Amino acid sequence: MRVLVVCHYFPPEIGAPQARLSELAGAWAAAGDEVTVLTGMPNHPTGVVPEAYRGRVRAEEAVDGYRVVRTWLYAAPNTGMVKKTLGHLSFMITSLALGLRRSGRADVVVVSSPTFFSVFSAWALARWRRAPLVVEVRDLWPAIFVELGVLRNRWVIRALEALELAAYRAAAAVVVVTEGFRDDLVGRGVPAEKVHVIPNGADIERFGGHPADAGARTELGAEPEEALVLYIGAHGISHGLEAVAEAAAKLTREPVHFAFVGEGAAKDDLVAKVRDLGLTNATLLPAVPRDEVARLLAAADICLVPLRDVPLFSSFIPSKMFEYLAASKAVIGSVRGEPAAILEAAGAVVVEPEDPCALAGAVRDLAADPARREAMGRRGQEYVAEHYDRQVLAGRYRSILLDVST
Repeated sequence: MRVLVVCHYFPPEIGAPQARLSELAGAWAAAGDEVTVLTGMPNHPTGVVPEAYRGRVRAEEAVDGYRVVRTWLYAAPNTGMVKKTLGHLSFMITSLALGLRRSGRADVVVVSSPTFFSVFSAWALARWRRAPLVVEVRDLWPAIFVELGVLRNRWVIRALEALELAAYRAAAAVVVVTEGFRDDLVGRGVPAEKVHVIPNGADIERFGGHPADAGARTELGAEPEEALVLYIGAHGISHGLEAVAEAAAKLTREPVHFAFVGEGAAKDDLVAKVRDLGLTNATLLPAVPRDEVARLLAAADICLVPLRDVPLFSSFIPSKMFEYLAASKAVIGSVRGEPAAILEAAGAVVVEPEDPCALAGAVRDLAADPARREAMGRRGQEYVAEHYDRQVLAGRYRSILLDVST
């Protein structure tokens, strides 16, 4: 089977969509498929294109058994709606203008949203190749921006929702990452038989059993006698990291150290919050390459999965939590709904989102109980291996692609 994957975000960029799509592409290639990924020049989240790609209008490379075709785009940092939208629109255009011929023949075209504008270029590519289109929905877009207050113009919202539903109608299949997303789409008229749930997961071999590294603890700012509490991932407007900083402020007299690793639209707000609170028990570090994540996770005693207190987030499942669990870490989730249910089933601790007092109390309890942390880690890893192994999920996804392409 010849699979063309169209996506705005892809490694060497760091993030959940990049990890999901690269691991899926690698798994499909290992299964014998001819996989091509059509993406833009890497620049997320800083808007800075690495020197190896700078000044190029197109690039091609081989990665893990599949081919990557990159096209020029307007590189913009992950801040400011106008510049980000221009970046998304530019890839929609250049993926067609520069990638149409180089992407090659396809039996099925898979597009991952967001960004939403990539769907239109993928739809055009699928029509040109006479191949079925599979739309993957990782966020309910534009609904999430409405809930967060980023979009307020009702005419713009209605237009975007109409385009969203048109994309789902054009697709041979729609793949979503949570049951809540599936319920939302079916409730808005997308045929139930067309919508499939392939959740995020973790590469068990990558994260499981990684040896602890004392040097990593030092990098993250923790003293040997301190419990290291780690958040690693996007610092976005969805994550409520300022509330985590407030929880850290309540534990300044405890042997606990918080480390935040990553970049994103809300990083500056977090930096300002830590400064204003005068925190001495928190370290803020930039994003690290994907290959470094497992090493840093192995150094942590407790890992955090926070989300903002927004109703729609009850159906959002942060992918980082599967990696935390796969790494045998004690996990605290500040979430509700579907992610809370998964974490509780995996033996993690769950508190209300954006509740610094509850989060501080949960951290204090786990920091004082190493045996409990170890037991939680074992249970969590077993749960992920049974239900959220990325290789198994990739096989299920591949079955959907085979069904629509034959």
